[in-house]
Amino acid sequence: MRALIVEDDAQTAGFLKKALEEEGFSVQVAADGAGGLASAIAEPPDVAVMDIMLPVLGGLEAVRAIRGRGLTFPILVLSARDAVEDKVRGLELGADDYMAKPFSVSELLARVQALLRRASRQSERTYLQVGDLTLDRIARRVCRAGRPIELQRLEFLLLEYLMRNAGRVVSKTTIIEHVWGYDFDPGTNVVEARVCRLREKIDKPFEQKHIRTVKGFGYVIGVSGFGA
Repeated sequence: MRALIVEDDAQTAGFLKKALEEEGFSVQVAADGAGGLASAIAEPPDVAVMDIMLPVLGGLEAVRAIRGRGLTFPILVLSARDAVEDKVRGLELGADDYMAKPFSVSELLARVQALLRRASRQSERTYLQVGDLTLDRIARRVCRAGRPIELQRLEFLLLEYLMRNAGRVVSKTTIIEHVWGYDFDPGTNVVEARVCRLREKIDKPFEQKHIRTVKGFGYVIGVSGFGA
């Protein structure tokens, strides 16, 4: 297993490297966000541990760029900032977990292993289901209550992303980065338009609605407690 550490403090990077190597990881270290991004693109790791306050390119910007490249390996963000809004921002930009400094190395290692287990389960999932809505990634087939639904490519990718995050609110920015890519203009209403078309196909013909807008936050797909 390969781990990438992006940390500008040499002492912190050193003991993180040692701890991960003792767990059997092959570890690469970058001292700034640009170096971490370059390493992640050149040889994607199985997991990354990334500080936020980094020179050259900030950690959150690096996370956003990594996700914009379509790289899906889990990222655990480290930061001296522990405010809720900082954590929310990190997770919205594509981080999978967030730990505030100072931290326990044993807890960090446990979280890394948890992220790897989750990533392994997700990579094996080719069939997704939310209530009576099903999506088969291999066959590129979507059904609702057994009825086939024809989707365009971007509609399929959008639905897949929502279903992979079922029950969790995902922001417009996160959707753009994962479905359209980092270079897409976030100022357009393309997400709203695609969600509207998706609703026309998978929700409008049915009494129970699966896709819900959470005003000011984004969108969520699920069945329990959802209305129109």
